[in-house]
Amino acid sequence: MEKCQINFNKKYRAAVRGKAALFSIRGEKQMKKKKKYNSQAPQIRLAMVFLLPWVIGLILFHIYPIVSTVYYSFTEYNLMKAPKFVGLLNYKKIFHDDLFYKAVYNSLYFVVIGVTLQIALSVFSAVLLNMNVKGRGIFRTLFYLPTLVPPVASSLVWMWMLNPQYGLVNAVLKFFHLPQPLWLSSAEWSKPAIILMTLWGIGNTIIVYLAGIGDIPRDYYEAIDLDGGGPISKFRYITWPMLSNVTFFQVVNGIIMGFNTFTQSYIVAASAPKGNGTLGGVKNSLLFYAVDIYNEGFKYLKFGYSSALATIMLVVMIIITFFLFKGSKKWVYYGGE
Repeated sequence: MEKCQINFNKKYRAAVRGKAALFSIRGEKQMKKKKKYNSQAPQIRLAMVFLLPWVIGLILFHIYPIVSTVYYSFTEYNLMKAPKFVGLLNYKKIFHDDLFYKAVYNSLYFVVIGVTLQIALSVFSAVLLNMNVKGRGIFRTLFYLPTLVPPVASSLVWMWMLNPQYGLVNAVLKFFHLPQPLWLSSAEWSKPAIILMTLWGIGNTIIVYLAGIGDIPRDYYEAIDLDGGGPISKFRYITWPMLSNVTFFQVVNGIIMGFNTFTQSYIVAASAPKGNGTLGGVKNSLLFYAVDIYNEGFKYLKFGYSSALATIMLVVMIIITFFLFKGSKKWVYYGGE
């Protein structure tokens, strides 16, 4: 019994010493963490000071407008009287409004055709501008310069160029004995005219694709040269697949910006000789979604209704972006994968 008790006491003392050592180690680690935090505290406070303006701007100019827009979408509000809660009434009206469907159609038309052409022309131009030719820097600058022109100024210039009577575009078409559309004065040609106006400023997209091409390892092209591949094979099997991440970004950005198209259509529709007074152009052919929101809010002072339109677009864009990101895992290549 005495031996058992002695052994038990030894084990007990050993366990106590072990726990004491463990607590000591933990205490030392906590002290080190505390000292490390205390030493980094001035840097953390300085970082918070620099982040504070951005956080304030995010709250004031992004989070607050979104929250207030969602709130006003459930109200009847026209600035003349306090908002009156009406529930889902604005949303019911939207889905019975023909102009809503017209705006959705026009925006989808712009996104499908405009974004496709923008990506195709940008990739083609980037591949050409990436060639090792004399004066490459000058050509790159010339392609980028149109993006520096303000959208309002470029819209006014294009309105003159697309004038059906004395515009430069129809003069060139007439020289080659081709049909001369009415462009901005025609319901059939007004949307293609707006797309043409936006394609003039694809310099930013070209720069992004040029950067993507520059990141492609040269070894891949050398390998296909050894296999006897030509320029088409290089583009099909190397350049285009390796630019999938850039293309994915342009698709997402193009869809969002397409549904927010406003400046060109607003300037053109407000100045068109045959405008119908709704800032939607001839037969509402230029009534894009953002223009419809503007009309309802700032022309008819139906801020609750326009907020509901904006909320629908926000939700739809979130859903589309979510599924695009989810599906991108199957075809988008990210470096290092």
